[in-house]
Amino acid sequence: MTNRVLITGASGYIAKHTVFRFLNAGYIVRGSVRRLERGDEVRSAVAPHVNSGVDLDQQLEFVALDLGADAGWDDALNDIDVLVHMASPFPIAQPKDESELIRPAVDGTLRALRAAKANGVNRVVMTSSAAAITGAPARPNGSFDESDWTDLEFPELTPYVKSKTLAERAAWDFVENDAPGMQLTVINPVFVLGAPLDSNYGSSIEVIERVVGAKDPAVPRVGFSVVDVGDIAEMHLRAAQRPETAGERIAGATRGMWFSDIAQVVKDAYPDRKVVTRGAPKLLLRIMAIFDKEVAAILPALDRLDEVDNAKARSLLDMKFIDPTESVRTAAAYVIDNNLA
Repeated sequence: MTNRVLITGASGYIAKHTVFRFLNAGYIVRGSVRRLERGDEVRSAVAPHVNSGVDLDQQLEFVALDLGADAGWDDALNDIDVLVHMASPFPIAQPKDESELIRPAVDGTLRALRAAKANGVNRVVMTSSAAAITGAPARPNGSFDESDWTDLEFPELTPYVKSKTLAERAAWDFVENDAPGMQLTVINPVFVLGAPLDSNYGSSIEVIERVVGAKDPAVPRVGFSVVDVGDIAEMHLRAAQRPETAGERIAGATRGMWFSDIAQVVKDAYPDRKVVTRGAPKLLLRIMAIFDKEVAAILPALDRLDEVDNAKARSLLDMKFIDPTESVRTAAAYVIDNNLA
């Protein structure tokens, strides 16, 4: 029997990679988009990556859903076997009103889960974030893992971090209190890089645009645990196929890289480009932050490089992760080949 999956937020950077993997695995995919015309965008993006036996006319369809509205959710979950809930706002600059991120993230998650329950969909894979794990004082001598939760009282949390944490908490609480038979697996990616499938991509690639375009006179001392977009997409597929992962949070991560390391990878790959690798003094960053919201967003992360353990992904999902330097190179190649910086 062919399984049917609803992938919410199907036009997203990670989601497009996920869509074609489910198609290649034989699923019938229903993707949600905010506007139906974006379905053509997704179809065009995934078409070059599907196997020869995949019939997109028969295996891929789209529905219009909004995280902030009830309309359409029940119909979208009708006759679905697996819900992969990926839709969530992800800006590079933080809004002044944190509710602009928190409300749609939490409410959208609960709408998806309530509709899944109402339609008898018991298998759910949800995209959260390592932001729901690492929002706590830095660990100089160790890494975070899935047993850790972001402390919502931690003073340096951004609205994005709060939104991911509260949305994931809401999902686990819903399963425990309202749908105990639901099999929920949560994927917690770190900073995702790698080549997009088309020109509509997420905020993480905008970071590479800044590096390639030498937008900043110096790079901040901030660090990221990096993971490849293809690996995160593969984790969603494998989690859906393995019911034994129900009840688990699974971090998608490789090793951490300082921003200067990321810039150096780009510079080594493209020595003719004027890529900036020198460190930025904190005073300069604070001055820049007055005029640049994207710089302001990273101030709380100065001098931090959080490592996230990937042992669970390797053991439960048999993941062999792409080296992060390769993810940086492919992201930079995409930016340069498409004249984006």
